[in-house]
Amino acid sequence: MDPADLRATMPVTSEVAYLNTGASSPAPRPVVEAMTDWIEYHNFEAPAEAGIYPHAWDTYEAVRETIAGFLGTTPESIGLTGSTAEGISVIASSIDFEPGDVLVRTDLEHPAGILPFDRMADLHGLEVRTLETTNGRLDLDDLRDVVADARLLAMSSISWSHGTRLPVEEVVEIAHEAGAQVLIDAVQSPGQRPVDLESWGADFVAGSGHKWLLGPWGAGFLYVAPDTIDSLTPRRIGYRGVEDPTGSPYEYKAGTARFELGTTSPAPHVGLATAIDLLESVGMQSVQARIERLTDRLKAGLGDRLISPRDYESGLVTFQAEAPEATVEALAEAGVVVRPLPFPPGAVRASVHAFNTVDDIDRLLEAL
Repeated sequence: MDPADLRATMPVTSEVAYLNTGASSPAPRPVVEAMTDWIEYHNFEAPAEAGIYPHAWDTYEAVRETIAGFLGTTPESIGLTGSTAEGISVIASSIDFEPGDVLVRTDLEHPAGILPFDRMADLHGLEVRTLETTNGRLDLDDLRDVVADARLLAMSSISWSHGTRLPVEEVVEIAHEAGAQVLIDAVQSPGQRPVDLESWGADFVAGSGHKWLLGPWGAGFLYVAPDTIDSLTPRRIGYRGVEDPTGSPYEYKAGTARFELGTTSPAPHVGLATAIDLLESVGMQSVQARIERLTDRLKAGLGDRLISPRDYESGLVTFQAEAPEATVEALAEAGVVVRPLPFPPGAVRASVHAFNTVDDIDRLLEAL
């Protein structure tokens, strides 16, 4: 499959220049069809054939394998969640924090990576430190200072505000040398560039499929490094997360599936697995190269309005606008979908994926 074939599976692209994937992507037709097919079989045929529960349980494991393979890790390290926010909250609530423990985060984090730890700070008396950045960049020397006595560092892999690619591997090494664990919000990475979670070295990674992965809402993933899993204390329990649902005493599963509960619908994750297959049929190197070419064109056209880095780092391109909300509304009337940002001040963000075209980019620039 090439990007034009992928675009042809997305009806919205014939209506507007959709440049808001960093918020949420419309799913391709095969993704929606796969979910529909799964639901129909599960309800119409599985009761008399595979069985409703066996069909669902087999699906959980099949999609877990697909997600793990795409992210360069093992199925045992992947838990199925509903969203990035859920995954982050699971980790935040499973760490045995003590009063005075230090949590470090950057000033680039999304509310999904802020609120769970603010709650933990209220409950456990944590000290929360915010590492200030400049133009979406963090200073590694500043990081060494602020993380020196920290329990946990929470950080995004790509900043949602500036589109900067943060140096995950270097950050993890610095944090681990200081004795801190690391949680990465990866929602802006998989689907727009190749990702190998094992090479990142982080203890925990949370993400979701409804952005660059072109999946539906409701299909997230949580990675926990095998040598870190026993440092967590799950606060919730369900029969999907234990070895024997009727066993006494109960025993949590060995891997990240211990955080799964009960009969959540596999349909969104079926859609995500299908979306991953579509992206792999294009090739992640091809996806990234196309995003780079298109963002280069957009950045050249934006000129001095550009806030994001001039050189390619991601498909997120943030630019200045005197009235962001009004600008987004005017662009929508011109058939261009982007979004305003709460920070930096006076900012609008376009998200460029492989299904976008030169015409989409030019349409945005002309409307501006």
